[in-house]
Amino acid sequence: MSEPKGLSRVSLIFACGTALFSDGYSNNVIGMVNTILITIYGAEALDAHNYSSILTSITFAGTLVGMLTFGWISDKIGRKVGMMTATGIVAVFAGLSAASSGAHGSFGGLIAMLSACRFLIGIGIGAEYPCGSVSASEQTEEEGIAKNAQHRWLALATNTMIDFGFVIGAFVPLVLYWIFGVNHLRAVWRLSLGLGVVPAVAVFLWRLRMEEPPSYKRNSMKSVKIPYYLVIKRYWKGLLGISLAWFIYDFITYPFGLYSSTITDAVIGKSSSLGVVFGWSVVINLFYIPGTVIGAFVVDYLGPKNTMISGLLAQAVIGFIMSGLYTRISQHIGAFAVVYGIFLSFGEFGPGNCLGILASKTAPTAVRGQYYGVVAAVGKVGAFVGTYCWKSVVSDFGGSSSIKGTTGPFWIASGLAILSAIVVFLLVKPLTHDGMAAEDEAFRLYLEENGFDTSQMGIREDTSSDYSRDEKNDRKVEA
Repeated sequence: MSEPKGLSRVSLIFACGTALFSDGYSNNVIGMVNTILITIYGAEALDAHNYSSILTSITFAGTLVGMLTFGWISDKIGRKVGMMTATGIVAVFAGLSAASSGAHGSFGGLIAMLSACRFLIGIGIGAEYPCGSVSASEQTEEEGIAKNAQHRWLALATNTMIDFGFVIGAFVPLVLYWIFGVNHLRAVWRLSLGLGVVPAVAVFLWRLRMEEPPSYKRNSMKSVKIPYYLVIKRYWKGLLGISLAWFIYDFITYPFGLYSSTITDAVIGKSSSLGVVFGWSVVINLFYIPGTVIGAFVVDYLGPKNTMISGLLAQAVIGFIMSGLYTRISQHIGAFAVVYGIFLSFGEFGPGNCLGILASKTAPTAVRGQYYGVVAAVGKVGAFVGTYCWKSVVSDFGGSSSIKGTTGPFWIASGLAILSAIVVFLLVKPLTHDGMAAEDEAFRLYLEENGFDTSQMGIREDTSSDYSRDEKNDRKVEA
């Protein structure tokens, strides 16, 4: 069977990465659901046992487990097994989240079940990073993809999908609110969660006929003991740099995205309706899209490292402007939404697109899933910490009703963006086109120089007839 070319290859990249839409949707929709639950049950009920913070943070804990567990599965069992399992988990527990309830209508029981489902759906979401994203990156260097578009297609298939999920995660509750109205908010939050089943099932069906990426077949250590000491010795610096940068990025991005409705609520007044709050949240989340799309078309020319640093520094400047001019900007909600949206957009232009590219393309195929899983897991720790301590940060600055309480986090975020740019500059190496193939060859040579037998690498003939056919065809061509 001939290898897919052109649009077919691009389709494979998107089949691998598009499931990350569920990440964006699931993480953003819970912010809207949290706002609805506060409206239904009152802030006191959710704050009594810290339910609000738990709901917005518990998914990250599950994601952490998924990233680390499925990083190993991706490398040692297979990319496709990991991807199919991940989408199955998301589909099942998205549906169960919508059906959450407590015994005899208990509010505490409802929150407990919803939290459990959110944790489990997080495992499925986390699994997509070392399985889906890694597979997508490996497809970008195969025949049919132009060299000057390798990074672009990966960014569009992964981070752009996450951001699109963020937008839809804000838009769906708004549409359901328009349909059901303020008197049927329970239907709004349940359907908002339940509709997360649809993209997961669609991607599951899309992936059914996929095969393992050719580079995985050639270079995996599926049947070989991985020499972790040698791996860490060679790749620790990049691992540290990308991990720190991802931690800082998620610490900034997730709280600001999840609490966009809270921020706009503070600006436009507590008396505004949920429709107005949700509407402005949609507008703000739409600013993710131009950032990630423009960044995707820039990254192949500037390179992931330089693009990321540029985005971080621009984001810091906008954050400082927002903080310094908050009193004027907050008097006009349109101006506030635009400036806040630009702040988020630069985050996607730089680190949003480039972290995934750097994480997936700086490690060799043999350990790419675990490398990516560790890096992304550290990032999710940043997201978890950021969302969990958000209220404390705001409180320390005087509360959400005060100017300092609203502007303080922007000062912190801008400073952290500059720190992240410095980390990337010092610790992360630049990437070249076709760099994954070159790194695989360099890794093999490195292992051989250190006495490791590389002849057993790759999927053997007895475990992949497709691979054996490819090898036979290669030998015929060489002859």
